[in-house]
Amino acid sequence: MTPDALRDAGIVVLFFGVVSAIYGAFAALAQTDLKRLVAYTSINHMGYVIVGVAVAALTLDPSVRAVALDGAVLQMFSHGLVTGALFLLVGMIQERAHTREMNEFGGLLKTVPLLGWFFVLAAFASLGLPGLAHFPAEFQIFLATLGTTPVAVVVILGIAIIAGTFLKALREIFLGEPRDRWNRMPDLSPREILAVAPLLALTVATGVAPSWVLDVIHRTTSALVL
Repeated sequence: MTPDALRDAGIVVLFFGVVSAIYGAFAALAQTDLKRLVAYTSINHMGYVIVGVAVAALTLDPSVRAVALDGAVLQMFSHGLVTGALFLLVGMIQERAHTREMNEFGGLLKTVPLLGWFFVLAAFASLGLPGLAHFPAEFQIFLATLGTTPVAVVVILGIAIIAGTFLKALREIFLGEPRDRWNRMPDLSPREILAVAPLLALTVATGVAPSWVLDVIHRTTSALVL
C-alpha cells in the first residue's frame, strides 16, 4: 500500500473511530438497563482503540506511531479488566434482584457496601479516572491524536459523556436511602470476591504503574513501526 493510500485509509478509519466513541457514549447515557449501559461503554472504549490505530497509520513520526499503538493495545488490555469486572458485578446484582433496571434500585451502598464500592471502583476506572487502568491508555491515544490530527481530539467528548453516564448510574443505584425490598440483599460472598477482586487489583496496578504491561506491549509495537 502506498503512503497516500495508507493515509486515505487512516482518515476513513479515524472517522469511524471518532463516531464509534461518541455514539457509544451517547447510547450508554440513554440506557436504563445497567447491563446495556456497560455494553455501550464498550463501543466507546473500542472507538478509542480504532482512533489510536488510525493515528498510527496517519503519522510519519515513528515515536508518535509507537505512542498511538501502545495506547491502543493498552486500551484493549485495560478494557478486558474493567469491563470484565463491571459485567461480573452487574451479574451479581441481577442474581440478587432479578432486574437490571436502574430506577428499581437506590441506596444499595448501605445494603451491600462491598458490592457497591467494587462497582464504584470499576465505574471510575471505566470513565478514565487517573490512577486507574483506562487513564494511561487513553492519555497516550489522545496525546498522539493531538499531535497528528488535532480536529479528532473531539473524541475526548466521549470521556465527559461516559463520566456523566456512570455518575448518573451510581446515584440511581447506590446512593440515597435503600428501598425496603432490598434490605435483605446479601453482600458479596467469598467466592464472588475471589472472582472480581483480581480484576480490580490489576485495574489499579495498571493505572498506578502501567510500565509493567506497557513494556511488554512496546516490545511488539516498536517492531511494527520500524
